[in-house]
Amino acid sequence: MKLLVLDGNSILNRAFYGIRLLTTKEGLFTNGIYGFLTMLQKLKNDTNPDAVAIAFDLRAPTFRHKEYTGYKAQRKGMPEELAQQLPNLKELLRLLGYRLLECEGFEADDILGTLAKKCEETGDECILATGDRDSLQLVGPHVTVRLAATKFGQPQVTVYDEAKIMEDYGVTPKQLIDIKAIQGDTSDNIPGVPGIGPKGAGELIQKYHDLDTIYKNIDTLDIRESMRQKLIQHKETAYLSRRLGTICTSAPIDTEIAHYVCAPCDNDAAVRLMAKLEFFSLIDKMGLRAPAVPAEVTAGELVRVAEHTDTAELLKALQKAGRADFIADYPDGVLRLAVNFRNQIHRIDDLKFIKALCADEKIKKNTHDIKPLYAKLDALGVPLRNAEMDTMLAAYLLNPSASGYEPARLAQEYGIPLPEQGELAAAAVLPALTDKLVEEIAKKNQTELLDKIEMPLAAVLARMENIGFAVDAEGIQAYGDVLQKQIDEIQSQIYEAVGYEFNINSPKQLGEALFVKLGLSHGKKTKSGYSTAAGILENLRYEHPAVELVLNYRSMAKLKSTYCEGLLKVVAPDGRIHSSFNQTETRTGRISSTEPNLQNIPVRTELGREMRRFFVARKGWVLVDADYSQIELRVLAHVANDRNMIQAFLNNDDIHRSTAAQVFHMPEDMVTPIMRSRAKAVNFGIVYGISAFSLAKDIGVTRKEADTYIRDYLSHYSGINEYMKRVVAEAKENGYAETMFGRRRYLPELTSSNFNMRSFGERVARNMPIQGAAADIIKIAMIRVENRLQKENMKSRLILQVHDELIVEAPQDEAEKAAKILTEEMQSAASLSVPLVAEAKIGRTWYEAKA
Repeated sequence: MKLLVLDGNSILNRAFYGIRLLTTKEGLFTNGIYGFLTMLQKLKNDTNPDAVAIAFDLRAPTFRHKEYTGYKAQRKGMPEELAQQLPNLKELLRLLGYRLLECEGFEADDILGTLAKKCEETGDECILATGDRDSLQLVGPHVTVRLAATKFGQPQVTVYDEAKIMEDYGVTPKQLIDIKAIQGDTSDNIPGVPGIGPKGAGELIQKYHDLDTIYKNIDTLDIRESMRQKLIQHKETAYLSRRLGTICTSAPIDTEIAHYVCAPCDNDAAVRLMAKLEFFSLIDKMGLRAPAVPAEVTAGELVRVAEHTDTAELLKALQKAGRADFIADYPDGVLRLAVNFRNQIHRIDDLKFIKALCADEKIKKNTHDIKPLYAKLDALGVPLRNAEMDTMLAAYLLNPSASGYEPARLAQEYGIPLPEQGELAAAAVLPALTDKLVEEIAKKNQTELLDKIEMPLAAVLARMENIGFAVDAEGIQAYGDVLQKQIDEIQSQIYEAVGYEFNINSPKQLGEALFVKLGLSHGKKTKSGYSTAAGILENLRYEHPAVELVLNYRSMAKLKSTYCEGLLKVVAPDGRIHSSFNQTETRTGRISSTEPNLQNIPVRTELGREMRRFFVARKGWVLVDADYSQIELRVLAHVANDRNMIQAFLNNDDIHRSTAAQVFHMPEDMVTPIMRSRAKAVNFGIVYGISAFSLAKDIGVTRKEADTYIRDYLSHYSGINEYMKRVVAEAKENGYAETMFGRRRYLPELTSSNFNMRSFGERVARNMPIQGAAADIIKIAMIRVENRLQKENMKSRLILQVHDELIVEAPQDEAEKAAKILTEEMQSAASLSVPLVAEAKIGRTWYEAKA
């Protein structure tokens, strides 16, 4: 038989530190469990064992502690975030059918050793999986060790047999014990022989084979006299260290290999626990299935209705019920609905029925991922009235950190039975899922956020996607050619500065050119060469002209590849770019865009701003562009109720100049541009928890000066100081930060024992209510602008949102009116204690409208 034995604590520990902290929406930490399970799956797939045993340590002292009180004495306890995961891991492993082993007085290593010895005796194959190299001493003809690690979230394994140990260490597996006896082990607090390290210990054992031979011939050994004296002086600790470092192979455990064949999995209980841990992707990967549907649920079994269903009768039934639950899909561009009515699923692509259903004001519509449906109906000229629920948007509000919002996953997450319906599973669970999410949204006081912001916004975004943004493709192509000439010229200048030609795009060759040929000071060196990351080159910008040239080369090359070549690839036949807007991507509530990401059009450099010249209005139309003035600072003034900042905004002061006057203690008319710039950095950095060190680096002052700026700022804006303390305390108590509109972000990081992780949570607690509220306000503005344009029967239409900026495309004769509407609706989107300010400009191109 083939037995796989895992050191549970060791693998869990490495998984915990190898994967970023993960939590469920309820705040359960899960990264260690997730990493353990992925490692277990990899080990099973790689080795195909007949039986599996998983060993864990107990908290009780072992025989080693009793012999030497200093054994592992310096080790800190398990972090709370990891300790919290251990019971759930053990329960899940038992449910999956694995047998767990613990033995009082012994460590998991000793359990591995005992089972390994048994396999050597019986001739069975034993595979030991651990993150601890101590187990390499157990390798033998029938025993191999798989050294397991989790790096960058992925399981990695190194296989050790006798040949590999000889190759790496130059000794046999048993001789590793004697090496450790001499060198000691700081992680286990095993003393060894002070003054002799791994190299010296290894050379001694390679030459003299073992500890006994060394001490038997101590007076005649061909070694330095100082080493001889160390060995003589610390003979007792050397033998103590050998005893402590030797893995016991006779722990009192069950050694019958057949007893470790996996038991049948308790599928339903395992799936329920994995759903609680939000391991939805692993459920499928591990071959588990949805829990069986209780008999009372299957009483009205879901069936697929024939395509010739009487749709007129179905429509009447839906009108009478006042509710329709359906999933839309679009095979070959054809709109099709899977309508779940009274536990029967009707597959319908009858456009007449679909139009009548969607336009009916009396039928409440519940669906999943409503934006594509809005887009399809908009293209068909069909309204979607009385849209009541989008389960994807609701699930996003309830858990904005989730990795996905598929209906089947949500059913598992919220404990809804998932009948075996294949592609119809989404429609099968939709009514129950809708009811559950309505209940959960109400509990979290997010009904208005869903109904008044996210749901209507989906319709606005759908129309924006359909309309798209016109571009000057020929202009983009010509600009790309200009950039290429400049890139070629810079490339020649780099070659001349370095002294030879090389591949500038190769980090390895670039590193050799800068750090070897030119001899520049370098940062970290990786296995593949010197790092040429942007941050490192930025710090070297003034050491040699070649560095500035490389930075310019990279900037232009990215501009050409991403924004010239990239944009040309996505221009539709109508000459417009139709970006996709995503409502469920960010944790703060901001809208993101993809294919392409128009929100990333560069604006910080003149070259980047030039790209906006190629985004144009259609012939006879113009672009009306408006953005909010300092919206996040205005939100901050409001939520912090800081009287000084509020008054500055009410006076229509230049907030950065006003801040500079207070921080530098001088009249506003004496504030210099550099003072204003530094005050601006404090204004925007303070709520993100900027440190004196970071501020000093950003604005080029000493740390002491930066610290003074921050203290003076918080002294003047005392309301903001109190706000930052208050929101962190509230987030710690509640487990989440919240915007003024009820949007939440859950922050389990606040309970972390890790200082850096906890500090991150505090920064998010301070800035999420600001960022999230600003995102909500611009969403409200988008809805209001679109509704107003339609209400006034205008041809003008909203085509783009970028952060705090909205763009309307308008016929020339509607431009002034569109600008007025855009400004009015943006400024009235929320009622704050300070005015919201937006300014609209008009131009033929995006560049002109921003000028």
